[in-house]
Amino acid sequence: MLGTIIQLSLLLVSLSMVAFVYRVVKGPSTPDRVVALDAIGIGLVAIVALISMVIDTFAFLEVILLLGILAFLGTVAFSKFIEKGEIIERDREHH
Repeated sequence: MLGTIIQLSLLLVSLSMVAFVYRVVKGPSTPDRVVALDAIGIGLVAIVALISMVIDTFAFLEVILLLGILAFLGTVAFSKFIEKGEIIERDREHH
């Protein structure tokens, strides 16, 4: 029973990933694309977690953590770029 639920979850998350990729490509605005990229990162974490459950191993926990961190940092960087037009501010005054 649990195996069937996990396989169904994998299918549904994969279908949502296709919708997110469509939104990244087509998305009417840049913030929509940023949100879709963040959702793709979350979907990747979910897929890796579900595959880890299917294989019955803890070997992918570091991969899940790394994907989560990278998705968060990417979202923050894109958001800052949208807001200010630059990611790294270089406005130090030279004395």
